[in-house]
Amino acid sequence: MSTVPARQADRVDRDARRVPVRRLTVLYDAECALCRFLRDWLGHQPQLVPLEFVPAGSAEACARHPGLDHRATLDEITVVGDAGQVYRGAAAWIVTLWALREHRPLAHRLSTPAGAKVARAAVLSAAKWRQGRERGGAGWGGGVYRRGDGWTYDPHGGWTHHPPTCADGHCATD
Repeated sequence: MSTVPARQADRVDRDARRVPVRRLTVLYDAECALCRFLRDWLGHQPQLVPLEFVPAGSAEACARHPGLDHRATLDEITVVGDAGQVYRGAAAWIVTLWALREHRPLAHRLSTPAGAKVARAAVLSAAKWRQGRERGGAGWGGGVYRRGDGWTYDPHGGWTHHPPTCADGHCATD
C-alpha cells in the first residue's frame, strides 16, 4: 500500500519535467480538404512545441508508429508525442492548440470538463462535415451563393435558385 498522499501522487503522475513533450506529430487525412486546410493553418501559427504533419495511413506514418491502428487514424485525428503519447479526437485537438503560442490559453480552457464538451462538439462537427463530403457532397459543400449564378435571398423564404437562361444573356455555354 502506498504512503504517498493522493494529491502528491497526482502531481507525480503529471510531472511534465519527467516526460516533457518536445514535439508533436499530427496525423492528418491528406485526402480531406478540411484536414489539409487545418494542417496549413496550424503550420503557419507560432508554435511553442513544434508540430510535424504526416499523412495518416501513409508509409511514413506506419514506419514511425508501427503500434498504431492506422486505419483508425484516417477516421479520427490522432496526435503522437515524441515520448509515445497518443491523443485522439478532442484530446488531439486540445494538445495541438496547446502547442500553439496564441492558443495555449484556449487549450487550457478546453481541458476543463465544460471545455471538453465544447472540444468534443467541434470534433463531431468536423466529422459530420467530412462525412457529408465523402458521400459526394450531399448537403452544404462549402460553396457560396452568388447572384450572378441565379441565387436570390428572401429573409422570409431563404435562398432560392433561378439559373440564368439564354434570354437573360447568360447562356451556360458562355
